[in-house]
Amino acid sequence: MNYKIVTEASVDMPKDFAEQNDITILPIEVNFGGELYPEGLPNDEFYAKLKSTGIIPKTSQPNQYKFENAFQTYCNKEDWFVLTIVISSDLAGTIAQAKNAVENLEMKNCYVCDSRVTTFAEGALIVEIVKYIKSHPNAQPQEVIDELERLKGMVRLVAVVGDLKYLKMGGRLGSASYVVASALKIKPIISLDGGKVNNIAKKVGEKANEFMVELANKRNKAYPIYFGHSAEPKLIKDFLKKYAEALDINPETSEIYEIGCVVGTHAGPNCYGMVYFV
Repeated sequence: MNYKIVTEASVDMPKDFAEQNDITILPIEVNFGGELYPEGLPNDEFYAKLKSTGIIPKTSQPNQYKFENAFQTYCNKEDWFVLTIVISSDLAGTIAQAKNAVENLEMKNCYVCDSRVTTFAEGALIVEIVKYIKSHPNAQPQEVIDELERLKGMVRLVAVVGDLKYLKMGGRLGSASYVVASALKIKPIISLDGGKVNNIAKKVGEKANEFMVELANKRNKAYPIYFGHSAEPKLIKDFLKKYAEALDINPETSEIYEIGCVVGTHAGPNCYGMVYFV
């Protein structure tokens, strides 16, 4: 059985990995105050525009037609099975567009998975299911689906929001709270599990990093830790250098992903964190 993975641009993963594994990533439209980018923007351009304009952009999910177009080649082919992995249904309505496409095509060889995550947590989920498929060449669709659902229940993301200005601009942090938090150098720590973004702690300075390390050390060590950042690679590289021993990892071989426009729209630059499996 051949497996085709279709996802959308809320996912963050290395471009070369997606190309090498023929993963289709449907674009997400970005709207900067009426200036539309139907195919999205490269990360460097996105963050440069975010900083220079002061505009909080909006993003739009892929529509049913885009999913149908991606599915068409594989629709009901006996030797192909399509895994469609999309952003958490609590964060966007993308899953409905994918399911409508499957229904309209009367497609029997496609499974639509609500990943319950986004950004590089969604990327890590896809990387791990690709590993499973490669290591189980005779796996049948239901076995792959079962493994995908198992992994989905294990994946966790924890991150530090380093620049509160974007939370304030987006209406997610009041002016008074922004002033106090900035003055005290308080860093919000967010998690992504159960399908939603949760504000799980507020820590001052280095305590934020120590808190993240404490959480990640409860992980299942059969799986790697994936690291991510939004437009500031130095932040995560410094973090890796400082906490490599505490996390029992090799900073030279650790996977570092860039956080794209979907999460970057809300968190801004200077966000960094980890994805792990429990």
